[in-house]
Amino acid sequence: MEVNEQLIRAITEAVVRQLHTDGAQNATQSLAGKTRMRPKHSYEGAERAKQGTDPKEVVIGVGAAFQTEINATIGGIPLDDVLRNVKAGIEEEGMTSRVVKVLDTSDVCFMALQSAKLSGSGIGIGIQSKGTTVIHQKDLYPLTNLELFPQAPLMDLETYRKIGKNAAKYVKGEKVTPIECTNDPMVRAKYQVKAALMHIIETEQLDPDKGMIVWEGAR
Repeated sequence: MEVNEQLIRAITEAVVRQLHTDGAQNATQSLAGKTRMRPKHSYEGAERAKQGTDPKEVVIGVGAAFQTEINATIGGIPLDDVLRNVKAGIEEEGMTSRVVKVLDTSDVCFMALQSAKLSGSGIGIGIQSKGTTVIHQKDLYPLTNLELFPQAPLMDLETYRKIGKNAAKYVKGEKVTPIECTNDPMVRAKYQVKAALMHIIETEQLDPDKGMIVWEGAR
């Protein structure tokens, strides 16, 4: 399949039409005359996330637009369900979870690393609003993670549950079998424009002065 200018234009027009009409994504009402995709979300009074001390804890760091400006992954999975399954996987292995919102970066590797550094166990998970996910460890370099799941459109809830389970197994020091992920070379071409727009929405919501805030049960 040839990816040319005409195809990119067609994809762009289709994505913009979807963003205008698809309430599940809740991404933007109109692009005409806008300097931002969405209004800036206020986190006034939000509690800054504290350093964890529980050695059984896995910190889940979610993106700046997670459950506010964006409510479903790029593949259409509700973010509430994504978070519920990741937490369930952690709990099934006897570990605990804590959710924070990362407001100083939209890079999933840095999100995961910062979450790992905040975690009492040193293990963290980063989840972008479009669904891309990373399991990280606090003493690794940003791009040297434990597991990366880059093709968010192909992920399902069972995969997110397995991510939670594997993160918990890293905490316990058990031998971990990396999760096998479906790979489709056409995914990038099909979702490239939509992914870019979702990333813009996420990045626009960054608030470095807030850093990482408590997000468990908050909206």
